[in-house]
Amino acid sequence: MQIRELKNLLKDFGNNVIFNHDLKKKNWFNIGGKSKVFYKADNLKNLIKFLKILNNKEKIFIIGAGSNLLISDKIFDGIVIKLGKNFNRTSLLREDVIISGSSVLDKNLSDFAAKNLLSGFEFLSCIPGSVGGGIRMNAGCFGKEFKDILLSIQAIDNKGNLITIPSKKINFEYRNNDIPENLIFLSASFRGIKSNFNKINNEILKMKSQKEKNQPTKIKTSGSTFKNPYKQTDKKVWELIRESVPLDIKFGDAHISQKHSNFFVNNGNATFEDMKKLIDYVSNQVLKKTGIKLDKEIKILE
Repeated sequence: MQIRELKNLLKDFGNNVIFNHDLKKKNWFNIGGKSKVFYKADNLKNLIKFLKILNNKEKIFIIGAGSNLLISDKIFDGIVIKLGKNFNRTSLLREDVIISGSSVLDKNLSDFAAKNLLSGFEFLSCIPGSVGGGIRMNAGCFGKEFKDILLSIQAIDNKGNLITIPSKKINFEYRNNDIPENLIFLSASFRGIKSNFNKINNEILKMKSQKEKNQPTKIKTSGSTFKNPYKQTDKKVWELIRESVPLDIKFGDAHISQKHSNFFVNNGNATFEDMKKLIDYVSNQVLKKTGIKLDKEIKILE
């Protein structure tokens, strides 16, 4: 649809709808252009109304914490939706089950579980994204994944229809699942195991210490760039990159982290093309040297 038509269609949503909105600050790489429309959904009622009005006539992309996202410098010809504060809440359903909004940061869910003496969520303290993104990619670390604690998902499709999906109906794989791409996650329920705070906290501190030792922090990066190719080799992807690529390679301000070679870094003013060239170069070099085809873990919005 043309901007004029969209402005008329979405006029009831006031300042929650922004046209030609800059996305550069919405992701950890600090790279990106603008979206034709950006919508901040305050609550479920307004989100349903918004989706029903659109009636699936525009491309929709949901943006969470932006910790695993590379955004094109061009204008995204569609609608970017960010879920607001009403989707950023946690509560106990019963003593071992937590309900979490999809906008809740993974580390905040881990903290909430610890305060309520629930074990099983410790690994989330080391994942920088939000619950919705974590479910979408079955995020994990230290041998644990979202699938291990997930009970069910509450979601909405692009036409505003609500749906609940039990985890047992989802086929999970390493960093993947078969949940339809057109679903927007609203909240999820998770089961933990009753424990004591000191034991849980000690495990969190141990994981955080290990992460800080091995991974870059407080820089413009977006986490793991590629998935570990477990079906092809026992080697980790960072090992394959180190064996195949000169680690001082760079395209503009797009670099490979010296601390962890599967983390790529915006060392100043890298563009989308700079980072994309680095990703493609590394992927091609690993394939050429090892015969292993790498799959991207980061999401790319073009």
